[in-house]
Amino acid sequence: MPPALLLPTMRSANFAATIREDSTPMSAFICDAIRTPIGRYGGALSTVRADDLAAAPIAALKDRNSGVDWAAVEDVIYGCANQAGEDNRNVARMAALLADLPVEVPGTTINRLCGSGMDAVGMAARGSAPATTTWSSPAASKA
Repeated sequence: MPPALLLPTMRSANFAATIREDSTPMSAFICDAIRTPIGRYGGALSTVRADDLAAAPIAALKDRNSGVDWAAVEDVIYGCANQAGEDNRNVARMAALLADLPVEVPGTTINRLCGSGMDAVGMAARGSAPATTTWSSPAASKA
C-alpha cells in the first residue's frame, strides 16, 4: 500500500496521520475519510469525552482498512480548540491509544481555535511531503 494521509474529521477535533515507508520519496494520498457526528453545546454528545469521540473515527478507519500496517503510522495529529478540564491534555495521543494504535505511535494536539483542524491537516501534509530543500551551515561550505 502506498504512503497515505488519513483524514477523519470532527467539529471539535480533526485527525491526520501520515504513514511512511523507509526513506523513499513520499507522496500523500487520501485513501479514506470519515467524520464524527456534529454536536452542539449541551447536546447529546456533551457527556462524551473528546478523546473517546476522537478515537471513534480512528477505530473505524482501522476496521475499514485492515490491510494498513498501523504500526507504521508516524504521528496522529488532531486539532482541538478550547480544551478545558478533563479534556486539557493531549487528545491526539489519548485517541490513538483508545483506538488501539500501537503505543509507539505518538500524538500531537494543536489548539489554534477556529483554525485547529486546518492547521492539523497542513502539518500532516508538510510532514509527508518529500524534502526539497538542502541545508548546509556556513562552516560546512568553507570546508
